Amino acid sequence: MASTHLISHSPSIPKTFNFNNSFFSKTPFPQNLVLPLKASSFKPRVLRAVNTANTPLVDPAEKKTQFKHCFTKSDDGYLYCENVKVQEIMESVDRRPFYLYSKPQITRNVEAYKDALQGLNSVIGYAIKANNNLKILEHLRHLGCGAVLVSGNELRLALRAGFDPTRCIFNGNGKILEDLALAAQEGVFINIDSEFDLENIVAAARIAGKRVNVLLRINPDVDPQVHPYVATGNKNSKFGIRNEKLQWFLDAIKEHPNEVKLVGAHCHLGSTITKVDIFRDAAVIMINYIDQIRDQGFEVNYLNIGGGLGIDYYHSDAVLPTPRDLINTGHVENYPLESYYICISLIIIYNDSVKTNGSKNFIVIDGSMAELIRPSLYDAYQHIELVSPAPADAEISTFDVVGPVCESADFLGKGRELPTPAKGTGLVVHDAGAYCMSMASTYNLKMRPPEYWVEEDGSVSKIRHGETFEDHIRFFEGL
Repeated sequence: MASTHLISHSPSIPKTFNFNNSFFSKTPFPQNLVLPLKASSFKPRVLRAVNTANTPLVDPAEKKTQFKHCFTKSDDGYLYCENVKVQEIMESVDRRPFYLYSKPQITRNVEAYKDALQGLNSVIGYAIKANNNLKILEHLRHLGCGAVLVSGNELRLALRAGFDPTRCIFNGNGKILEDLALAAQEGVFINIDSEFDLENIVAAARIAGKRVNVLLRINPDVDPQVHPYVATGNKNSKFGIRNEKLQWFLDAIKEHPNEVKLVGAHCHLGSTITKVDIFRDAAVIMINYIDQIRDQGFEVNYLNIGGGLGIDYYHSDAVLPTPRDLINTGHVENYPLESYYICISLIIIYNDSVKTNGSKNFIVIDGSMAELIRPSLYDAYQHIELVSPAPADAEISTFDVVGPVCESADFLGKGRELPTPAKGTGLVVHDAGAYCMSMASTYNLKMRPPEYWVEEDGSVSKIRHGETFEDHIRFFEGL
């Protein structure tokens, strides 16, 4: 649900340009890929279609090796993260619940995209919306990623993390003038989403006194076959412009040659996509739009197709597309990936007790929808298991795993078969790296938890302090 973008450059555009938005999970993160557009590259015949629905793209054993989950259950019944026992981490942290990530897994997932893009002039871009931890962003920037932004504050954070702004792209359907002016001043690429968006971009260019490189965000009306809340490229989506408006935008852009330069086209399909042939379909559609735009004299060098690859949330050893599968699907300029694929992460929670209401069993935990809203918001499934071995006589039962927040929607999993845990047993909710901590809240005054990661040498470092009640009170001081 986050996104990453891969971008390639045409000789006519500075090599520093790139898009991105993608991030965590056991498979690589979603991303956008932009490759240089050449005259021949916009013919459907150059697309290499791969239909993942019908046949495995690579040998399953090879894929499992490439994307081995950094969290594993050992023969001793304990959960490990990069060979570090999670139970021991739980006993050493200053507060629970907490988030735990694998720094080496982030690196491995980025490297999977780099390997797939070898020989192509491209940039891997990370969607900051997926997870905005400053330490994670600094690591991604160190690995060579660019950044995909949807707000002025995300741009400010990207600058703080050291990202080159000319390797960033600004998305969104409701960008405000203040944020656009900052993006124009810094040299960020900007996607045009609507008539008023173009008007604001022109105004921002005048404020900054700089010409802005822009792309048209086109709604291709492609069904990504995912949850409707994470689908962004169908005809009912709030994002992008429809093809019948294309000529209006081209005429309007021609009227402002000193403020904007049209350099490409962009579309975004959605997140958790498991069939890469959908990207192929979008590429064919977008290539036709590029041809139309070029026919009117625009020097268009970038095609940015966004969207995120799905991961094995059920931990069922499913054979899913890899970054190489995605890139092999269509040889065009830009492909998107999302935030679910740069690292694997989890949230650790303590079990408070087990209860039953006569017809249903519950494990009541100290984690909640406040820390991890995806199950409530998207009906997302995320694997849940015990951190340590259950007692030998523990009965296997079906539980709803719920939190203490005063909402019936406060659940992290329903109908899960688990050994009946003893009070205080640690539970883990897997694959919570993207769109989890970044969407956490202080509802019921549950303060946002701390974040940790396992380093390459096996040490554990805190990468974000947990919030406190005093932090909340500070907002009212002096009023």
